[in-house]
Amino acid sequence: MQIDEQHIAEPWLVVLDALAADEDTLAAVMEGLQHKWATSGISPVWRAPGEPGVGVRVYADIRRPSTPGADSSGCRNTG
Repeated sequence: MQIDEQHIAEPWLVVLDALAADEDTLAAVMEGLQHKWATSGISPVWRAPGEPGVGVRVYADIRRPSTPGADSSGCRNTG
């Protein structure tokens, strides 16, 4: 996957690709990241042909703490 330069144009901006055996594990990892930093939320899950597991990409700004009440999609939970 290509990384768009705008996502790493400044210090403290990161692009993380996570790989795991299953979608539940990825969701748990992304939930943890979402609680720590401001993130884009979880991307659609992808699979690489011929390779085990599943993957996701997340964009994060590690200067900023997460938004209180945000869920793993990056959306604020209003109710």
